[in-house]
Amino acid sequence: MIESKEKAAEVLRAPEAAIQKQAGASVRISLAAVNAYVRPSLADAMRGAGLAPAKPLDLQDDGKVHRFRVEGDKAGSRNGWFVLYSHPIPAGAFGSWKTGATHTWRDGSHQPLSPAQRAELQRQFEAMQRARAAEQAAVHQAARERAEKLWRLAKPAHNGHPYLARKKVQAIGLRQLREALLIPLRDAAGVLHSLQFIGADGSKRFLTGGRITGCYFAMGRPTDAVLICEGYATAATVFQATGAACAAAFNCGNLLAVAKALRGKFPSLRIVVCADDDSATPGNPGVTKATEAARAVRGFVAVPRFKGAAHV
Repeated sequence: MIESKEKAAEVLRAPEAAIQKQAGASVRISLAAVNAYVRPSLADAMRGAGLAPAKPLDLQDDGKVHRFRVEGDKAGSRNGWFVLYSHPIPAGAFGSWKTGATHTWRDGSHQPLSPAQRAELQRQFEAMQRARAAEQAAVHQAARERAEKLWRLAKPAHNGHPYLARKKVQAIGLRQLREALLIPLRDAAGVLHSLQFIGADGSKRFLTGGRITGCYFAMGRPTDAVLICEGYATAATVFQATGAACAAAFNCGNLLAVAKALRGKFPSLRIVVCADDDSATPGNPGVTKATEAARAVRGFVAVPRFKGAAHV
């Protein structure tokens, strides 16, 4: 039953890599970035970026945002998008609502542009940026409405949920829909933007199109410090052990945005970023991203040590 409800709500599986891309993605489109994909066709560029359409597209060059299903995504989804112009040369932008990736493209078969053509192309890319921003706002609004509806339908979670029992943490402000835990993603103003779903087996999903960047799940009331962690289980463990206010950022790519959001809300508080020690992963992204976030807000870094399995 929960699977059918999630499909109806457009809930997607959210692997760590995808979430990190969304958390750090930029939506800025500029002429300087057009050379990111200089290919014979927009379809070639999409394939090169890992966003190949599931079926051939009608590539309308009307300057509007068009959505499509990306190859490998579930049937009925339309996470991919593109904007295309034909003059002064074929050029456009494309990306994915699922990963947050944005790419630009122009036809590489043309000669160098004249100053007038470059000015026109820049104007078009600025129009693309506005169109993409408007579409993203609509997608985010739809996700907020779905999140509110599902949050109202859910019941308070119980500590006996298999995931919580396995991680030895309590259900702190969580709700449950059938066998899935619901964790709200809110901004610094408390607005609910999306939901994370955690199944009994530990699988994690987010609502399609929901904002993640800068959103977090808070526990406790800050007094002199706030501790930022990646996942819920880590944050709950630290909160239970210290009693200090904690915030779960959901992935290391979102630590910087959450740290900045909390610094803006609590300018005088001490901020401690609790890093996941990803020493087995090249570059140790957990510690690297935590250090970056702490430096940006004049905070501190801590690397919690847990007995047994990692808390994510």
